[in-house]
Amino acid sequence: MTGVSTFRPMRLQGWDRRYGTILREFGFSRREDLRAARLLNSLLERKEPLDKLERKIRGRTVFVIGAGPSLSFAIPQIKKFKQVTKIAADGATKALIENGIRPDIVVTDLDGNLEYLKKASKKNSIMVVHSHGDNIGVLPLALLFKHCIGTTEGKPFDRIRNFGGFTDGDRCVFLARYFCAEKIVLFGMDFGKRVGTYSKEGRYDRKVKIAKLAKARELLEWLASGKECEFYTTSEKMKGFEKIRLPDLSERVKKY
Repeated sequence: MTGVSTFRPMRLQGWDRRYGTILREFGFSRREDLRAARLLNSLLERKEPLDKLERKIRGRTVFVIGAGPSLSFAIPQIKKFKQVTKIAADGATKALIENGIRPDIVVTDLDGNLEYLKKASKKNSIMVVHSHGDNIGVLPLALLFKHCIGTTEGKPFDRIRNFGGFTDGDRCVFLARYFCAEKIVLFGMDFGKRVGTYSKEGRYDRKVKIAKLAKARELLEWLASGKECEFYTTSEKMKGFEKIRLPDLSERVKKY
């Protein structure tokens, strides 16, 4: 990219109100979220690769890959699209790398498999690390990543951005929309009562996890109502997203 960029991101109207609702519904602390964001900001001394994000997303078809139960069925199809930009939600990173697929971008709050997050970084994936009150203790792990951008759900400042979104999965979609993707196609984004094998490792509160998935779906249906991008899903039906069968992908998505 040469000269002065004329790129204007798609600003998100109404996020502050939805963030306030999330805080109330889940009992999160705005103060702790801010404390986490300030810590992450202090850790990120390197130049942000925002221009790289723009080049990978703007005007392109983007695959957003979640760690839901349907991911295993989607992997063979995803592999066929070598040059399509791929954004992985945290746990999906392991599934992709195990199958020889390099995610261009990984969105994580650092509760996924650290070994595979580091492998993605070594393969030059851009790591979009999210800060919130519950992950303050692991935020220094961001120092392990070569290309790293910090995010928050609260007010952005300095090196900390807010592209929108709540969970790793829906933040991927908000990110693609922010940087003006032409088409956004979801894989492994199921939002049901089942939790995917790659979604969580170790012990976790299943009830809270299901509630977070429901909120993520609600947010994505709100996002898709804006109609700025073409939204598709290969997983569960969602308002604002056109359902595509995996065998029909080639008809909608150019194989580079």
